[in-house]
Amino acid sequence: MPGLLIVAHTPLASALRAVAGHVFPERLDRVSALDVAPDEPVEQVEVRVRESLAGMSGHPVLVLTDVFGATPSNVVQRLTDGVEVRLVTGVNVPMLWRLLSHLDESLESLVGRAVAGGSQGVMQIASQRPQNQALNLLTHDQSHAHHQQ
Repeated sequence: MPGLLIVAHTPLASALRAVAGHVFPERLDRVSALDVAPDEPVEQVEVRVRESLAGMSGHPVLVLTDVFGATPSNVVQRLTDGVEVRLVTGVNVPMLWRLLSHLDESLESLVGRAVAGGSQGVMQIASQRPQNQALNLLTHDQSHAHHQQ
């Protein structure tokens, strides 16, 4: 059964782990978080990531990072083997919750679910109303005469 390791800029990794616990408290034992401070040397980040991965040994690990090209992602990218440790960047809450819903699946399946959950969780849900026009939800006027153009 795969584990999850979140590596992100402080305090995002810990905050995402806490959010995971709101909905999936019974799965938190399979989620680790590693916050990276802005002034932390890259070498120290690498040591901490290695230690975190070693603590999850014996299980495949999906590592989630916040931003491609930033220190957390760059360090993890050097440490993934593509077989037992995989990396997905751009972590967000929909991605995390989708993963926790399917954490008993294979590592390969989780990678696909992570990407789908992350991208499908981002959407525009409202458009901007015309300037200076209040939205009147109580009217049933089918003529739309109350809209000023």
